[in-house]
This record gives sequence, C-alpha cells and structure tokens, in this order.
Amino acid sequence: MKAKIICFIISITLFTSCSSNDDTTTIPPLPVDPLNTISRLEYIDEFVIPEQDIDGVPIGGFSGIDYKNDTWYIISDGSDPIRFYTADISYDQSTFTNVSINTMVEIKDVMGNSFPENQMDPEAIRFDTSTGNIIYTSEGSIVNGTDPAVLEIGMNGVQLRNLELPDHFAANTTDDITGPRHNGALEALSLSFDTNAYWIGMELPLIEDGPEPTTTDTESPVRITRINKTTGIAERQFAYELDPVDREPALGTTFTINGLVEILEYDENKFLTIERSFSSGYLDGGNTVKIYKVDATNATDILSTTALVPETFTKATKTLLFDFDTIRSQLTNSTVDNLEGITFGPTLPDGNKSLVVISDNNFNAFLPQLNQLIVFRVVP
Repeated sequence: MKAKIICFIISITLFTSCSSNDDTTTIPPLPVDPLNTISRLEYIDEFVIPEQDIDGVPIGGFSGIDYKNDTWYIISDGSDPIRFYTADISYDQSTFTNVSINTMVEIKDVMGNSFPENQMDPEAIRFDTSTGNIIYTSEGSIVNGTDPAVLEIGMNGVQLRNLELPDHFAANTTDDITGPRHNGALEALSLSFDTNAYWIGMELPLIEDGPEPTTTDTESPVRITRINKTTGIAERQFAYELDPVDREPALGTTFTINGLVEILEYDENKFLTIERSFSSGYLDGGNTVKIYKVDATNATDILSTTALVPETFTKATKTLLFDFDTIRSQLTNSTVDNLEGITFGPTLPDGNKSLVVISDNNFNAFLPQLNQLIVFRVVP
C-alpha cells in the first residue's frame, strides 16, 4: 500500500472438548494470550503528520509514544518548552483513519517551574495505569554534567519524583574512561510485564563497557535495567548486544551510529527492541531500523558489575522480528525515518493486537525529515 498523508486535525482520540477415553480425562491447555506470543509483524499503513504548531510551538521531535485507556501519549525532545502531547490515533486493518493532537503539556520541575536549557532531553514516555501518572526518561546532558534521569510526573506535567539510578549512569565530566556517552544515555523505557517495575535502556554502551558500534562487528553491549516501582531503586540489570552499523557513510561524510532506542516488555523477561542504525550521506535518510524479539531469562545480572570488559557474562538473546527495509518502497519518499518510539495499540477488528512506531523528525535540523507513524498487525 502506498503511503499517504491524511487530513490532519489539531483539536486543543480450543477449548478442545475434553474427550473421555474410558476413565481418563485430558485437561486442555490454557488458551494462549495473543499478546504474549509474537511470531511476526504485518505492515498495515503509514501516516505522515504534517508540520503544525500548538500555541505557536512546533509539533515534532516525537521521541516516544504510549497507548493506554484510549489515549495516546507522545513525548517530544524539543526544549522550548519540554513537553508531551495527548493524541487520538485511529486505524483499522488496512489504513489510518484519523490522527489528531489534542493537547500539549509542558513538563516542569518539582516546584512547577520550567526547566532551563540543556537540563532535560526527553526520550521515552509511558503512562502508568496504576498511578495515573506518566514516567519518562531524560538523557540529561553529559557534556554539561547533567545526569540522565527517570522521572514521574502528573498529568499537569509537574514532577512528582526522580527515581534513583545506578551510580554508573551518572554524568562524568572529569575523564573520558567511564560513564555514559553524550547523547547515548537513557533512550528506552517500558513498564514491566508484571506491572511492578520499569525497564530502562541505554542507547550506547557505557565507556567502560565497550566501544560504540562501527561497520565492523564489535563487542558493544548496552545495559537494560529494572527499576522497582515502589522503591524507585534498581533491582536487576542485563546486557544487550548492539548490531554493527548497517552502512558505510556516503558522499564524503563520516558520521555513523547504531543504538538501542526503545524497549517494550510483552511477557516475563521478553521484550521487543528497536535498534536504529544511521549513516550520513544518504538521500533516503540513512536510517536502517530493525525490531528484535529479546529473551533475558538466562541473562546474567550485571547490576553490581563495574565494567563489562573484561568480565564474562551471558547476554540476552535476540531474534530479528522485522526489518523496515522490507517496506521502504511503500513509505513516503522511500524513507525509513528516525524511528524511536513503540507501543502496543488497540485490538484490531480481527482480534489481533496492533503495534505502532513513531519517528522523531529532529525539527528538520539536519535535513528534511518526517513525523512518521507506522502501524502493524501483531501475528501470534
């Protein structure tokens, strides 16, 4: 199906019968929850959100998305102001039918004040139905000494608490041998399947854990951490290995990166992850994006491990679920854009779950980019 831009509105939405053979009764297996079994994703449609504004503030920078109770929550990495949106997004098994941004809410500190520049860099958002509040991650600003953070806010945007993170996530401006990399910190966030915790993921390895990925295969593990919801303290951590950068840079340019940009736990210790590889110099945007199924059941707990080099440990296993290159020709301008957010959406008319992915257009700071929504049918 060819991608299309739809009118966009700003609105300030077996049992197998037990057979009896003589006196022996077979107890049927419990039905499989289709959300907890994912065999493949089927592309449904793309929607490109036109450039708009609310109260004079541009819409864009969509770094994370979540869906709960018939409402969509989208966070922006724009800084003036720091903000999230609520939205209505609807679709069926063949197409998007409506997308509307309803409200923009400024994210503020615990005193209700606006954040100063270079203090917050929001990247992921989840709505917690147990509290009615929002959790989001910030990469902080490593070069400016501002720590990454996981924060809880009310629906009015005011900060309620700042969760405690492991010491190895703190910004380090005294040397270049330990700590998170600038613009490579807390990019990913998921509520735990058991609803008792939050999972957070680093985009790039800590400096002491390994190098950034290159086009040559490297040992580049990132840390994914479970934060207890009640105590706000980390209780488990495992390593996830990044792929190499997918393409060499082109047209005389040199920049490349590949990182973990989002996670979504869909069963106990089982996740969907998005890896986004970027190489400069390509007219198609330079992004190669893949969704993996990840199993951390047997992964080593590395929470107390200071550095992953030269330690021996077991990483989570991962299996490719979907490569966006397979639908590139069906997308606007054959572009797989800066996809960063992922969430399960409402159940489709056929009873299958849906999955939505959203892109960050960087406010077109580097080249023309798209606010891109892509929806899939989840096949158990």
